[in-house]
Amino acid sequence: MDIAEQKKGSVVVVALKGRLDAATSGKLEEALLGLIERGERKLALSFHQVDYISSAGLRVLLVAAKRLKPLNGKIALYSLKPQVREVFEIAGFTTIFPISAAEDDALRSFQKS
Repeated sequence: MDIAEQKKGSVVVVALKGRLDAATSGKLEEALLGLIERGERKLALSFHQVDYISSAGLRVLLVAAKRLKPLNGKIALYSLKPQVREVFEIAGFTTIFPISAAEDDALRSFQKS
């Protein structure tokens, strides 16, 4: 799992690459919680180059979202491949996270909140 961060205004865009599973979820958890501890409150995660997500990956996203909630923070997801989006739908995570087709839409979702 490769993780790249880029600040765009008040939002940190986190580009993920690879599989998000039990072997790699710890790396993402460390990165996301590190961003939150540094004071970031708006995270947009790009799943453009993620081919697979397991329950361990979903758990990391839920932990980060729960950490952000009392801080009035938010995580938005975008560019999910069909097989990854299906996992989010089956798990009921589409009601927890705003999911956009493109980065611009994800960034705009922070202006609404």
